Amino acid sequence: MPRVLAGLLLLVLIGGGWAWWHLHHWMPARSAFPMQGVEIGAADGDVRFTSLKAIGADFAYIDASVSVFARDPDFVLNFEKARAAGMQVGAVHRYDPCQPADKQAANFVTTVPRDPSLLPPAVELDMLADGCPMTVTDAKVESELMTFLNQVETHTGKPTVLKITRGFEARYGVARKLDRNLWLVEDRVQPDYAGRPWTMWTANSALANELSDQGLRWVVVQR
Repeated sequence: MPRVLAGLLLLVLIGGGWAWWHLHHWMPARSAFPMQGVEIGAADGDVRFTSLKAIGADFAYIDASVSVFARDPDFVLNFEKARAAGMQVGAVHRYDPCQPADKQAANFVTTVPRDPSLLPPAVELDMLADGCPMTVTDAKVESELMTFLNQVETHTGKPTVLKITRGFEARYGVARKLDRNLWLVEDRVQPDYAGRPWTMWTANSALANELSDQGLRWVVVQR
């Protein structure tokens, strides 16, 4: 009996190890999603964009700014390296519902150059207003977000992509209210929490490979 139990335990460990490896190395099939890329920020360390392109990254969205003052310290370096590697490049702002929209837009537009060749800007909607020093109503979050979008789109000349997490959408329902392309986040399983079709999908938030110790945020585009 002990040998049987030991054998079963070994099978469980092997199966679990294989499942973990598969999950962290999984990428959607290129036949289903011909356009694939990454989101990159300072936390990813020294990224070799030429190697990223070699493994199939057609584009890179670079983390640019957060809230009203913070900027990704590696934005300029990553931006220039991605372009030098021949990749299409876009920029991401992480939105803070506790802070004024116009100041957040100013942070983004002073960080990201006005360049018609860039991909549409993306705004990450993840933080909730629950922890704000002053009460921010759901209606205020929506109206301020519209102010941010209008100012950023005036700067870039392109509609903003809404990168919405499941928690943010469950709270504010902006995907159903704002007519913008959607970027959703769901490891391994195609997301459906927005209530309408998405354009971009973070399919693996920690893609393991030799290019990053932390794991890459692997993104695909819907045809």
